[in-house]
Amino acid sequence: MTEYVYLDGKYVDKDKAMIPVMTHAFLYGTAVFEGMRAYYNEDEKQLYVFRPKEHFERLFQSAKIMYMDGCHTLDEHLDILKNLLKKDNFKSDVYIRPIIYKSADRIGPHLMDNPDKYLVFAFPMKDYFVNKGLRACVSTWRRNSDNSIPPRAKINGAYVNASLISTEARMNGFDEAIVLSQSGKVAEGAAMNLFLVMNGKLVTTTTTSEILTGVTRNTIIQLAKEVLGWEVEERVIDRSELYSADEAFFCGTGAQIVPICSIDSRNIGNGEVGEKVLELQKLYFDVVKGKVPKYKEWCMPVYD
Repeated sequence: MTEYVYLDGKYVDKDKAMIPVMTHAFLYGTAVFEGMRAYYNEDEKQLYVFRPKEHFERLFQSAKIMYMDGCHTLDEHLDILKNLLKKDNFKSDVYIRPIIYKSADRIGPHLMDNPDKYLVFAFPMKDYFVNKGLRACVSTWRRNSDNSIPPRAKINGAYVNASLISTEARMNGFDEAIVLSQSGKVAEGAAMNLFLVMNGKLVTTTTTSEILTGVTRNTIIQLAKEVLGWEVEERVIDRSELYSADEAFFCGTGAQIVPICSIDSRNIGNGEVGEKVLELQKLYFDVVKGKVPKYKEWCMPVYD
């Protein structure tokens, strides 16, 4: 089956899609992106893209920080994505990556007089993590700050920070890492947001704690409040609070909802996957597959 990429205004065979080697984004990391998922509902024979509007709106915000335009309107982005997925004719869960990138063919890091181009591709993807509970550590690396490379924007070059954090964790025998902000407070995972369960309450870091304001994060907060009736608190979190949490989990589009069973070799709760995380996982996977009528508007159907 031929798979396609949308590149510079055309749907192109993925094997033939090319970007010149001197493209500015390749040389300097000057691109912004989104990660989306689409879920296949076998009963309905339908592929649902989860919260695409919110993802494209965040793409526009990242683009603005990087002196880019959005390349297309929101409706145009949605149409391009829908047409691409139709051409690929996926019958499984997929991951989607839209990218706006600086396309000048030149040396020099500045962003002005540097045209923007747009690329989007998709590929089948199941669970990002296969184990039932992660062994996490606190990284020796710090999250890049808002005054260096803003974490609230999904800037390609900034993900070197995430690469160093995640690689260090794995080299030291852990599955993933939690990273602190420049001020030494808890920020998030290497490339995921973080939640704790403490005394029955869902606790997460604030949007000004040098984190990416995640679409999945926002989804979890809304579902926890509206469906499960949980109290949710967004606040500054100290490192030592991690060890006294009853439950903990990472979340993100790629990761979805992933339980954490230990941090820095200290068990979280009893060291097993917690009940609240399991309850939230079940609800989340029903929502993203379009099975919960109240939130069906979050799911964009691909096939007519």
